[in-house]
Amino acid sequence: MGIVWTIVLGFVIGVIAKLLLPGRQNMGFIVTVLLGIGGSLCAGVVGQFFGWYQAGEGAGFIASVIMAVILLVIYGKIRGGS
Repeated sequence: MGIVWTIVLGFVIGVIAKLLLPGRQNMGFIVTVLLGIGGSLCAGVVGQFFGWYQAGEGAGFIASVIMAVILLVIYGKIRGGS
């Protein structure tokens, strides 16, 4: 169930990031899930390294969404989108 939960949360975080960033992102389900999982992974590493929060705290979800938005901007710059 851990993998299913990771996919569901990754999808939710990816969708929220796509909604927060204006413009059109042509991304499918899998890339959206990977965006959310990548945002969560990066936010978890950075946040716990600096001691901002521990695993399972609400701040981790917020940081995951912020990191996913940052990854989405980077993804857009690499693909050459607007």
